[in-house]
Amino acid sequence: MSKNQQDLANTYVELLNQQKFVSKDLDYSIFDKHKPLLQSLANLGNSGISVFDLFKKEHLFYSPNFGELLGYDLPQIEEKGQAFWDDKIHPDDLIALMQNGISLLKLYLSFSNDEKASYKFVNDYRILDAGNNYVRIIEQHQILELDSHENLWLSLSIIDISPNQDIHQELKSQLLNFRTGKIIPFLEEKKSSDMIDVALSKREIQILQMVKEGLLSKEISTNLDISLHTVNTHRQRVLEKLGANNSMEAVVFASKLGLL
Repeated sequence: MSKNQQDLANTYVELLNQQKFVSKDLDYSIFDKHKPLLQSLANLGNSGISVFDLFKKEHLFYSPNFGELLGYDLPQIEEKGQAFWDDKIHPDDLIALMQNGISLLKLYLSFSNDEKASYKFVNDYRILDAGNNYVRIIEQHQILELDSHENLWLSLSIIDISPNQDIHQELKSQLLNFRTGKIIPFLEEKKSSDMIDVALSKREIQILQMVKEGLLSKEISTNLDISLHTVNTHRQRVLEKLGANNSMEAVVFASKLGLL
């Protein structure tokens, strides 16, 4: 692992550690009830299914066909875990995936419980198959279970071969609200280039950071000792500057630009 990858991995773990799990309150019998459905889902769509435990920081489940899409045997993957997968991902896509993972986790930690359960993160990227050739796969992530203290606990991953097999294209990522159909691109060249010269004021960044932390406008008004009208004016200007439709999009775009 390169120094850059190690730094990104450390940042991700530090974010995970912000969650305060109480091990005795984690009821793993809940996960046992999911297993038959997960196996049926893998069989029905020939998709690779896995479940990651954010408390133990390890995979709890791989469907028996998890490696078959790329020609790998499941014991190969189970032996090394995520490290096996990471070694196969195109190095440029791996860095981008890690950066997106950090941005996504920051966002999820600021979400309400309903929002945490409403989004699916979709990545289309390049990975080596057993013949040492790059192919593109689509990987979908969503939260399977929160614990009783509202921590992100079990994460579901579903992988399939992508219909787009242009191996010259880099990672494509988007956040999908599967209840409303709203899509938020995480990597969109046009949006990034359009916003490259965006300059938010210190106060706008301060307010957007508070929005990211889950504070309401009234709470921000009280904390900063400014009027509610002023807070809402700043929030509207942030949306206009970033070209965002709502505060969640503004947080995503600002995070990708390194403003938060």
